Amino acid sequence: MSLVISHLSLVIFGYLFGSIPWGYLISKAKGIDIRKVGSGNIGGTNVIRALGIKWGLLVAVLDVLKGVIPVYLALNFLTPHQYIGGGDWQIASVAITPVLGHIFPVWLGFRGGKGVATTLGVIFILLDWKILLPLLLVWLLVLAISQISSFSNLLMVSFLPLAFWVSSFSLAYFILGLALFALIWWVHRENLKRIKEDQEPKIQLKKSTQ
Repeated sequence: MSLVISHLSLVIFGYLFGSIPWGYLISKAKGIDIRKVGSGNIGGTNVIRALGIKWGLLVAVLDVLKGVIPVYLALNFLTPHQYIGGGDWQIASVAITPVLGHIFPVWLGFRGGKGVATTLGVIFILLDWKILLPLLLVWLLVLAISQISSFSNLLMVSFLPLAFWVSSFSLAYFILGLALFALIWWVHRENLKRIKEDQEPKIQLKKSTQ
């Protein structure tokens, strides 16, 4: 029973930790409601538009850590052989929770960010570095060329199911990749419309005046 409670505790922690709206909190501390600026998103990209690259990168790093910490705890405190069905399923079920928390934060009426930075935290821990590094390099290259955050994000997550399978050959992680792909494409549906209409804003690394 204690093992089940431990797993459940990590699932709850992952969701609540993922729900911390760093973009909203930091911009609010600077006198801005980020939900009323730019795209209205609470993620690092919109914070860059509102406050500049310094604050946007801080939000991005904190959002990445929302994915890193719960998965790290799951890998180190859940013992695979103690669970029916194998440990990968339990770890995968923890890994999805911070992304769900970021997208549907309980603190903001379940209206949050796009989940990409938190997903990066998850894959940073779970993917083999030989798979992770090329994936991140392609993402950064596309972002640098297009300067359209949503486009590079959608391209990256499209490869996640394949990346998880090649990295682990685990059905649990492959399904995790599919779930992350579906979630992030769904929350980017308005971005997809703007990309199609060539109206998606580009990132401008302006210097903050705050």
